[in-house]
This record gives sequence, C-alpha cells and structure tokens, in this order.
Amino acid sequence: MSFRPFRRRRPAQEGPATPLGSGGRHARVDALGAADVRVAPTDRVALLWSGGLGRSATRAGQVLLLLVLAGAAVFGLARVSVVVLPLLIALILTSALWPLVRLMRRFMSPMLAAWTVFLGSFVVLGGVGTGIVFAVRAQWSGLVDQAVQGFHQLQGLATDLPFQISQSQIDEGVKTVTDFLTSKQFGAGALTGLSAAGSFFTGLVLLLVIMFFFLKDGDKIWAFFLSWIPRSHEPKWRASGDRTLTTLGGYIRGTAIVALVDATGIGVALWIMNVPLALPLAAIVFISAFIPIVGATFAGILATLVALVANGPVVALIVLGVVILVNQLEGNFLQPVVMGQALHLHALVILLALTIGTVLSGIVGAVLSVPLTAVGWAIVKIWSGRDSDAVEAHEAESASPS
Repeated sequence: MSFRPFRRRRPAQEGPATPLGSGGRHARVDALGAADVRVAPTDRVALLWSGGLGRSATRAGQVLLLLVLAGAAVFGLARVSVVVLPLLIALILTSALWPLVRLMRRFMSPMLAAWTVFLGSFVVLGGVGTGIVFAVRAQWSGLVDQAVQGFHQLQGLATDLPFQISQSQIDEGVKTVTDFLTSKQFGAGALTGLSAAGSFFTGLVLLLVIMFFFLKDGDKIWAFFLSWIPRSHEPKWRASGDRTLTTLGGYIRGTAIVALVDATGIGVALWIMNVPLALPLAAIVFISAFIPIVGATFAGILATLVALVANGPVVALIVLGVVILVNQLEGNFLQPVVMGQALHLHALVILLALTIGTVLSGIVGAVLSVPLTAVGWAIVKIWSGRDSDAVEAHEAESASPS
C-alpha cells in the first residue's frame, strides 16, 4: 500500500472578483461558496465605527461637543451680563407692548407711536410705584409699633414651648446681630451692594434705550437680520421670530392678568381683615407672580407673617386660607384659560428652568428662565417639524407674488 501526500483540492471554478464595498475591499467567490476577503486598513476603521458601540460613541462625542460649546456660550454671556440681561428684558417687554405699537401706527408715525407707548408705560408704572411708596410711609410707624407688640407676644408664647428659651439666649442673639451690623464684613458687603446698585442703574439705562429702539424699529431690525439668511431657510426663521414674539408677549400679558387677579384677591382680603400695608403687600403679590411656583408661595408667606405679627394668629390663619384659595384658583382655572399656548411646559421643566436661572443670574434669572424656556421649546418644534403650520404659512407667503 502506497501513501500519497495530502493535496488541497483546487476549486472547480473560480469567478471574477466581486466588489463588496468601497475602499478597495474585494472577494473571490469559488464554486463551493467560500470567500477570500481582503479588508483595507481604512475599512477596518470604518467597520470599527459602524457598529452599535461605534455609533453610540459618535453620538456621545457630538453631545459632549455641544455641551462644551453651550457652556462656553453661557460663560461668555455671563461675563457681559450687564448687556445681555437688559437686552433680554427689553425684548420681553417689547414683545408684550408690540401689539399696542402696531395699533398706534395706524394713526401716527412709528416714532410717535414708540414714544406714546414708551412714556405711557412709564406713567402707569410710576403711578403705581408712587402709590406704594406713600402707602408704606403712611402706615410704617403703626406697623413698627404692632411689630414690637407682636414680638413681645411671640416671646411670651416661647415660654410654653417644650424646650425653654431663656432671656439670656435672646439677648445673646440680639448682640450677635448687632455685632455683625457694625462689623467690617457688613461694611464690605455694603460696598459690594453699592457696586451692584451702580451696575443696576447702568443696566437700567441701557434697558430703556434698547427698549425704545425695539419699539421704534423692531420690525426693521428683524428684516435686516433676515436679509442675511439663505432663502431656503427663511420661512423657518420667520416662523421662529413670530413664535418668539407670540410666546413672550402672551406670557407677559397672561402673567400680568393672573398676577392682577391674585393681587386683587389677596389685597382685598388683607384690607377687610384690617392688616396693615395691604396695598404694598398686594403689589408684592403682583410682582412675585412673575416667578412661577416660587413667587406665589413667597408672597403668601410674607402676607401671612405680617398678619401674624400685626393682627394675631386668628387673622393670620384666615389670610393663609385666602392665599391657598387664590393659588388654587390660579393653578386650576386662570393659568390654563388665560395663558393658553404661551406656556405649554410641564411643571418639572418649569422647576428645573427656575433652578438653573436662579443659579446663573439670581432673581433676574428666575424671572427670565421660564419665558426663555418656552421660546426655546417653540423654536425646537418649528425646526424639528412638529410645528409645520407656521412654516407652511410663511412658505406660502414667500411664494405668493408681491
């Protein structure tokens, strides 16, 4: 018996090279279906990133890059907040007053309409502020006397607590507060406050100037900006501008109506209960209503504390009940009916926006965060195709002959 060395059987038929993709990758397929695949180094990298993990890593890198760019933008804007904040506030106020400006333009020139609305708003706000100041001055002395009496009553009630608070502890607390008010740290804080006041007045002047020019030439400024936009994207930009104007204006006007109802209800209750400073407290309720969720709670606590100090616990409980009733009326009826589509955000989104705005810019950030979030969501819906009606309307307007 003879043995022959093993030989690999040649394929019966060998076909031409078959391309399997770009980048120089080819295969020769034999009659048995076997493939001899040669992968170029560039294709190995492509295969590495084309899998599920590679796609996830690509998306993660894109998200990180966007977060870095967003953080850099926020940091840069925070460095020039004395310009950015007046600009944003002026834009919001102009959006609320713009329908009145358009109405005035039917009867007068744009310059005269802008001056009329601008000065008229100042007359209204100045009259309200003057009334509040005179009311506080007229009732301040009586409130101080009632506060002293209320403090003594609370001090007497403290003796009935499960834990005892001695007079020496109270005196020590008063001495600590007095020492702080006369210390160098408080003086440095006062100097910081003066610097902040200077920045405030600088921003206020800039706000008034920007607001006037927005009222006078807002439509021309927007038209000039749109002239630099490619024609293919112009309908979406126009729709975004209209949604911004509608959302900001509707939010401010709706919030003002809700705040006026809240202030009237709580102010009338304070006046009936003979609580001092009813008008200033009603004004605080009106202003605090522009900070959703947090503002109403703060104003209600303040009104209840004043009633407790000045009129006793029974009146304070009645005032607290009125505050809770008004807040329930606002949340369940006024907000859905008056605000409409202006604020279509979940309560959790509002709370997160308030927190971020407060961390970044304090009280001003808390006031601006919610309307800016609502505007951002409206713009996202336009560019993602969720709000196609507005874009189609502007596309039809652009296609129609002028």
